[in-house]
Amino acid sequence: LCNNCSSVGSAGCNLTTGQCRCLAGYTGPHCHSCARGFFPEQGGQQCLPCSCSPVGATSDQCDHSGKCQCKVGVTDLKCDRCSEGYYRFNESTCEPCQCNNHSHTCHNSTGTCLDCQENTEGKHCELCKEGFYHSTHGCQHCPCSIVASTGTCHIPPGESVPRCDKCRPGYTGLHCNQCDKGYYNSDSICVRCKCNGNVDPALSPSVCRPDSGECIGCLYHTTGFHCELCQEGYSRDSEGTNCTRKEATLGPEPTEFTTSAPNTTKATSFSTAVLNSTLSPTTLQTIFPISSSDNSTSAFADVSWTQFNIIILTVIIIVVVLLMGFVGAVYMYREYQNRKLNAPFWTIELKEDNISFSSYHDSIPNADVSGLLEDDGNEVAPNGQLTLTTPMHNYKA
Repeated sequence: LCNNCSSVGSAGCNLTTGQCRCLAGYTGPHCHSCARGFFPEQGGQQCLPCSCSPVGATSDQCDHSGKCQCKVGVTDLKCDRCSEGYYRFNESTCEPCQCNNHSHTCHNSTGTCLDCQENTEGKHCELCKEGFYHSTHGCQHCPCSIVASTGTCHIPPGESVPRCDKCRPGYTGLHCNQCDKGYYNSDSICVRCKCNGNVDPALSPSVCRPDSGECIGCLYHTTGFHCELCQEGYSRDSEGTNCTRKEATLGPEPTEFTTSAPNTTKATSFSTAVLNSTLSPTTLQTIFPISSSDNSTSAFADVSWTQFNIIILTVIIIVVVLLMGFVGAVYMYREYQNRKLNAPFWTIELKEDNISFSSYHDSIPNADVSGLLEDDGNEVAPNGQLTLTTPMHNYKA
């Protein structure tokens, strides 16, 4: 019996009993088989240990290839690593990944989810990516333009509609799609109102119209689309910044001056309309002193140059229109007289048996009556009637 013991798996033979003494990993009467927890070497006679993980394997037994039987969530040849979808290989078993059904893999030791799907991110794919928000249908794209906002949004508590997190300067509204106060829409872009600093936002919060950009409530005596002009009666100062009232000038308004001469009590009146045409206001004041305390004898009223020029221009226009009307009337009258004198007429040739129209003349002065009738007996009466005489009949025309 001892002669049949395996030379590889036995350590000799018991001469008394005849049993083979098997080495570790070998079993059988002749020590030719691998013991439990061992598997035969491929292409050899040795038995190799299975080395199954006592934590991840269901037993210490393995198949002929050395693969162990692993627990759920454990994989690899020796069952010493967590399979996909599991992590944290510990004393009991591997734990499943917590990825909220947005990923199937995670880091095998930390459990951090890998390759989050459906626009999610985070350690457990519990967050929406930037530019997306949580809804009942998962992570949806934010209705926020990156031009008008940061592009991110959220749903406030108690609401169901997303709100953009932060609008860029000049934009406002739930989705940052409206122009803020002080801005107006120019080709779908909010542009700052241009009012040259002549609008107070406290008085006109909108500053300008949001659709056109026209300034609202111009201050400091300004006007215009951008409050860039001065109101009527105002002009730019020397620095070209502020609108100031135009200075009033002395106008030619008629009034009377009363002076008293020595040894006389009779007042002499002068029309300022005549005086103003020959003397300056300074000269007038020199010749005729005026008391500042008596308003009834004030020299001139404050009339602006603009009003004075308008009055003069109006008078000139009226005079020109009257002259043109007079010239036109004279012309029409003379045309009427010429038409009466130069009225056209027909000449008639009378014969014994018939009457025929022979010629057309422009006017009486140009008409030649000598050839109207061939008979020498024709005469022109003093009263303007043409007497036609023939041997048998006389005709008048």
